[in-house]
Amino acid sequence: MGFLQGLFHTLSLFPFIPFLLVYFIVLQRNKNRKQALELAMDVTTFFMLFSVSALFNNTFQSKFGFYLILLMLLIAAGLIGSAQNRWKGKVNGKRLLRAVWRLGFVSMSFGYVVFTFFGLLSYIIKMM
Repeated sequence: MGFLQGLFHTLSLFPFIPFLLVYFIVLQRNKNRKQALELAMDVTTFFMLFSVSALFNNTFQSKFGFYLILLMLLIAAGLIGSAQNRWKGKVNGKRLLRAVWRLGFVSMSFGYVVFTFFGLLSYIIKMM
């Protein structure tokens, strides 16, 4: 169990590793770049959820990061679901989840870069 926990922590700490692994494995098997990119984004979003929440907690000395990200994903699901309902007259659950999950990937990628930068900057300032 210790190996799996260590692997999860490593992949959450460096979420670009699972992205690259999944992308190149799927690309070698299927030769389909779009499918490889989409699956790599979907897998990486799971690890980014934990990584960005930990970076948020570390930056703001909080324990609310994970719940804040989940709240933002739920709000996005409500807004996208409402838009689907207005345009199509019904909500397609599969498309809604996929849109929220991929939007989460983009926003958490941005958050990962920002919080990593601020974390490194604050560490450098403390060391001076």
